[in-house]
Amino acid sequence: MKMLKPSGRAAVIVPDNVLFEDGAGEKIRKVLLTEYNLHTVLRLPSGIFYANGVKANVLFFEKSGPTREVWFYDYRIGIHHTRKQKPLTRADLQDFVDCYCVGHREERRQTWSPDNPNGRWRTYTAEEILARDKTSLDIKWIKDDEEIPPLKELLEEIHRSQNEISRATAELQALLAGFDDGEAEDGSR
Repeated sequence: MKMLKPSGRAAVIVPDNVLFEDGAGEKIRKVLLTEYNLHTVLRLPSGIFYANGVKANVLFFEKSGPTREVWFYDYRIGIHHTRKQKPLTRADLQDFVDCYCVGHREERRQTWSPDNPNGRWRTYTAEEILARDKTSLDIKWIKDDEEIPPLKELLEEIHRSQNEISRATAELQALLAGFDDGEAEDGSR
């Protein structure tokens, strides 16, 4: 944030905990809302930028004065992507791009309404967010009737995880074996 020049823009990918943790996280969110224009938050499903199980968000902001409103796009609830079988593509984000209104953000319109509670595009004022506990940006409004992924996907993920754990364990054992051998030769650590 501090590296931005006046009117500079940024999009930063952060894990979910940055949106709600207390302490330094809360201070950063307050600065982001009061000294920068945090205009958009794109909520993404797990495994897109970080390890599987870690959900990501993209924060769009600029150094142009305090935030008045924050637009949230929930591309998370009911969405499933995998790195190999169903990777995220540009086409998957077309609705977000259309809602974002590049170059004419003043024309943004919510897709959420009381009549359409599952609309993915919704706005909140900076005051509403600042009044939330810990200035949390972890905002959810779509009901999570998420189904359990197909058994085949779950088994494939378990298999991938087992392979990664086995590989990491073997590497650790090799490192420890080398450490133990070196300790035995000279008696020091």
